[in-house]
Amino acid sequence: MATRRGKHQSTDKGGRRTIALLEAIPGIKAVIIGESIGGKNIGRNRAAGAFKLQAETAAGYKGILQTSKGVQQVALILDSTNTRENWQKVCAQIEAVFPGPAGGIGCRQ
Repeated sequence: MATRRGKHQSTDKGGRRTIALLEAIPGIKAVIIGESIGGKNIGRNRAAGAFKLQAETAAGYKGILQTSKGVQQVALILDSTNTRENWQKVCAQIEAVFPGPAGGIGCRQ
């Protein structure tokens, strides 16, 4: 587990479990914790620890993590951004680990 995760380094117990699951996915190099936004939620019936992909970035993906107090932004840095196939494999693995209702970016083939 990385010692530094960016400017914002703390999260709740459910968030720590989710980050550990994300770090265990092959192809993810780093998980960077971003800003927390209190009082918000990902969607209906989503418990603390739920994760949703939001967008692609130059280095990987951006997503949000449901915590007990709101949501927290998370950036996923991928090992290899060379091929579209690697991106799709990682995206499919994330959606397998964190299934949820329709929404987010989805894994485009």
